[in-house]
Amino acid sequence: MQETIELEAVSSILLEPQATRKQIPLREARASEPDHNADGDADARWRLAKRVVASRHFARSPLLSKFLLFVVTETLEGRQQEITEHQIGVQVFGRPTSYRTVEDNIVRNYARQLRKRLAEHFAEAGSREAMQIEIPVGGYVPAFSERASAGQMAREQDAPADSLPTLDDGMTDAMATAELIPPAAIASHRNVAAWWKRRRVRLGVAMLLGYSALLMALTWGVLTWLHGKTPEPARALWQTLLKGPESTYIVPPDAGFNLMEDISHQSVPLADYMHSSYRELPLPQLDDHSVSDLRSQQLTDFVDLQIVAAISRLPDYDPHRVFLRFPRDLRLDDLKNANAILIGSVCSNPWATLRDARAEFAIVCSDGMQGSAILNRNPRRGEDRSYASHWNEPTHVTYALIGFQPNLSGKGNLLLLEGLDVAGTQAAAEAVLETDAITPILKQATRPDGSVAPFEVLLRATSIQANATDTQVIASRIH
Repeated sequence: MQETIELEAVSSILLEPQATRKQIPLREARASEPDHNADGDADARWRLAKRVVASRHFARSPLLSKFLLFVVTETLEGRQQEITEHQIGVQVFGRPTSYRTVEDNIVRNYARQLRKRLAEHFAEAGSREAMQIEIPVGGYVPAFSERASAGQMAREQDAPADSLPTLDDGMTDAMATAELIPPAAIASHRNVAAWWKRRRVRLGVAMLLGYSALLMALTWGVLTWLHGKTPEPARALWQTLLKGPESTYIVPPDAGFNLMEDISHQSVPLADYMHSSYRELPLPQLDDHSVSDLRSQQLTDFVDLQIVAAISRLPDYDPHRVFLRFPRDLRLDDLKNANAILIGSVCSNPWATLRDARAEFAIVCSDGMQGSAILNRNPRRGEDRSYASHWNEPTHVTYALIGFQPNLSGKGNLLLLEGLDVAGTQAAAEAVLETDAITPILKQATRPDGSVAPFEVLLRATSIQANATDTQVIASRIH
């Protein structure tokens, strides 16, 4: 089974440089408390925000506290229209007014942490609050919602056990036998639910920390499935992508989006993806929590993060110029003004749709998302018109594409590493990072001045339990 992890938990470890910037304090007027002569609701919301930042979930994170107090202050003083990503970056994180949000995703990263901390706070320490604060996904303006009164919650908690909904007897016996929860908690459905919620949060944090530690090990080369020196002909390719004056974005697949497509049996084109239409895909088989995770979290797979780790170890890699960008955060302007390395096929990374008009090979997803195939638009002698894999078999033949082409403005370059499945994408990455499988093609594509002409490579590999082996070139084009 393909392993899926949250991208945010590891991006700073792999790619983001620890740049130090002079902190710019919040404007005095906005750092002060709202006018106490304002209506009582405003005062209550401000007092709630102050209690939240004083809690254990925020006490050790001054930036998250500053973030929350800033957006609450702006909201209570009627300046919601000024709560933008750029303004938060300047006022909370001390970025210069000239900074570009497309190149610095600090606000988006902290916003995700803020949403999680708020949810944890109101599930635990703030569970008896009459009101709660949320930062809805897609914006930064806080929302305040009424909850059940503290007295009502207290009465519910103090109610006799037989007046509350009871757990299924088999479930209770199984949990008690496994000693997963204290016996006293079984008497109250509310206590059991709260215990499981805290347990899930802790397990989630532990899993993310575990993945982060593992990827740190990958970065330092402890796990080196991609190892050794880059083949010399590939140096011109990586220097073109990583050493020029432009920034470079590495864009891994959107595994959550791909799962939504698979479950709903509907493919989403790039234009709809850019407008977040995937949020409307029907997912009747899933519970609300799982649906929310797929629609909002940055999930990608482990194999593709191995590829990211291998790129970060290349001698031409510059952490001050290379940025990890999740597909949902990428913009068309990024592909006009910078280089990009797009990992994954159109089924999991819709940006791969932007192939050069001259490209002769393309991956298409089948109707109902029951697999995919590579189309050959101009077959030559000995070549097929299409190539498909039996992706649902443990061992099967799979196919992959490597494409190198100009970016949307023609001033930079795009490298596409696409496979019909995870093993196919792994085979494409190995071909440019480790093996000499495409060395003859790279030699032909490298011009006398060191630049690289656009090219395409079609690969065949064997997938054994989602791992690629025996990779071979079966067709290529140099434009």
